Amino acid sequence: MDSAIRAGYLERLGTTDPGSPCAEGLFALHRAHLERVPYENIDIQLGRPPGIDPALSARRFAAGRGGYCYHLNGAFALLLESLGYEVTRHTGGVNADPAERGVNGGHLTLTVRVDGAAYFVDAGLGDGPHEPLPLREGVYARGGGARYVLERLEPLDGEGPGWTYRNPGGPMPRMNFRDAVATMSGFEGMHRWLSTGADSPFVRTLALLRRDARGIDVLRGRVLSRIEPAKGTSERELADRDELFEVIATVFGRRLDDLTPVDRAALWARVCATHEDWLASRAV
Repeated sequence: MDSAIRAGYLERLGTTDPGSPCAEGLFALHRAHLERVPYENIDIQLGRPPGIDPALSARRFAAGRGGYCYHLNGAFALLLESLGYEVTRHTGGVNADPAERGVNGGHLTLTVRVDGAAYFVDAGLGDGPHEPLPLREGVYARGGGARYVLERLEPLDGEGPGWTYRNPGGPMPRMNFRDAVATMSGFEGMHRWLSTGADSPFVRTLALLRRDARGIDVLRGRVLSRIEPAKGTSERELADRDELFEVIATVFGRRLDDLTPVDRAALWARVCATHEDWLASRAV
């Protein structure tokens, strides 16, 4: 990683000296990444999806942007490796069906080995754990009342063994990933569909997510939600364009200096159109 880009990336995470590789340092970087670099698809909504080259993603993060799993975990892996961590990339798949055992390649996840132990590390789920989880079977309680599960995943249809991560309280309660080492090139085809396909959820709906120790902020279209396991969920509808961009900048920490007045008008129009479709679906 270019030293200037790494410095800008670390500054985005709120640190200038991450120290030598250690579990404590890994946990601090993971927390900062979730809190400061949002899961977001603004450029996809505007028809100019960024590529998934990790160096490009790192430059975007240093400039105040976010991304989705291929961007977030891709760049985070590169940053961790540049700091001396032992990182492995894995092919995964998120599932609404808690019984699904397959891996469709729609997700990139990471494992990191440090201080003689392996950890499940994922800055790209949006609603994932605030800190890494030990890579061993078990139930893990985390801050704010969240509970997560890791369990072994048996081979299926020629795919090798792997892991299942469960988030019982989330909209996608299961994510499977394989032990095998993945490369970024293996995600290019799925990225093209996710970022340009008419039926892709990233193309259909504006989405931003940001995790902190207590819960998750979620923006889908014009609906802003705050989800805290200990308190429940609150939501409200954003009133106008100014409020939309204020929320993007303040709640999610996404800089707006790359968006022209034309971009803002186009994004607001898309958000309003999908919002009307969503309201109609709720009325059925």
